[in-house]
Amino acid sequence: MSDNITPTPGELGPQVDPDAETTDQQPSAAPWANRLLQRVFSMNTAVIVGAIVASLLIGAIIVVIFDKDVQRTAGYLFARPADFFTEASATFQSFFSSLFRGAIYDYKASTATGAVKPLFESLTRAVPLIIAGLAIAVAFRAGLFNIGVQGQFIMGALTGTVAGIHLHLPYGLHLLVAILCAIIGGALWGGVPGFLKAKVGANEVIVTIMMNSIALLFLSWTLQSEFMHGEGVSGKSMYVEPTATYPKLLGGAFRLDISIIIALLAAVFVWWLLERSTFGFELRAAGANPHAARTAGISVTRVIFLTMVISGALAGLAGTAPVLGTERFLTGGSAGSYGFDAITVALLGKSTPLGTVFAGLLFGALAAGAATMQASASIPVDIVQITQAVIVLLIAASEAVRYYRERRKVAAKTSAATVKGEAK
Repeated sequence: MSDNITPTPGELGPQVDPDAETTDQQPSAAPWANRLLQRVFSMNTAVIVGAIVASLLIGAIIVVIFDKDVQRTAGYLFARPADFFTEASATFQSFFSSLFRGAIYDYKASTATGAVKPLFESLTRAVPLIIAGLAIAVAFRAGLFNIGVQGQFIMGALTGTVAGIHLHLPYGLHLLVAILCAIIGGALWGGVPGFLKAKVGANEVIVTIMMNSIALLFLSWTLQSEFMHGEGVSGKSMYVEPTATYPKLLGGAFRLDISIIIALLAAVFVWWLLERSTFGFELRAAGANPHAARTAGISVTRVIFLTMVISGALAGLAGTAPVLGTERFLTGGSAGSYGFDAITVALLGKSTPLGTVFAGLLFGALAAGAATMQASASIPVDIVQITQAVIVLLIAASEAVRYYRERRKVAAKTSAATVKGEAK
């Protein structure tokens, strides 16, 4: 199927009342969920860019407000206002300069390697965000809210680590098997809520949230076993075999490895899947209008199940980035908050592969810059999380305003038509 345009309900067949019961008792996505996702896909890029810029400015202002020197000079603001504005300006500038130095280029570094290291660190931190964001994006395009990417990430990291530790295979083959094990682990964990959603209509949000907790508890229990930590410290796995680790791209001076190439290949795969494959057409059709898709002969049940399996597989692949790449061992904190940050990444990327890659790079840069901000400017790393949260809030607020304006326009047209009819 070469058509890369998201099908409209009219192209799929006759309209079906969303509130009517389906004759084949197949589950369908909630109409409100479909409407919300369609609004996300139609967001103006300028709104997203504006939200990012505004959130950075708000983050800088927050840093200025809570800076001790700024607060001290504010105590005698009216006596010597120049001191206050000087400190506020310096703090405001240090927010952006330290972020730039930590995320893109450290112009204060003494060596060329140190100067460009922040850029490659940003790419390294972006890898799991990009792949996990793609997992969210695939589910979103099918009208599904896969909030369980965190748990699928954990299960992928766990199965990949087990394969990396206990299998003894030649170099190259060992890495490939470990990656495949991680993909299978994530796919199985994503397939469970997909099966329940497809067969019995279980709410995927609730099921995936519960499975996140199960995965985290299972990981904690597993790390206590000698099978994982050997004679080492409980709560931390043994190191994976060198034959199962991602090779470095630029030598030992940088942490960047070939997982960045895998992330880009995953984005290409998702693009092909969504825009060029027959299943991608069915997926987008089911996401646009599951009732019309069913009327057109598409098995929505199959689409829901396979979509969650694919989404989970991508999340499992994302779990290999830390355990087979940067850290090369597994702990309870290896998954971090990647699964939840990926939701914001997918939203910023409008659930498109290219947009998700750019959004992942942005969040990777913010994460990399946070360390330098704290070290050089004494800015807490929590400000990055605040900035990310503000981005989401601003986008949500802009969509709420747009929705309110559209409702007012519709109400005005209806009122005008009523007045005109009464006049006749």
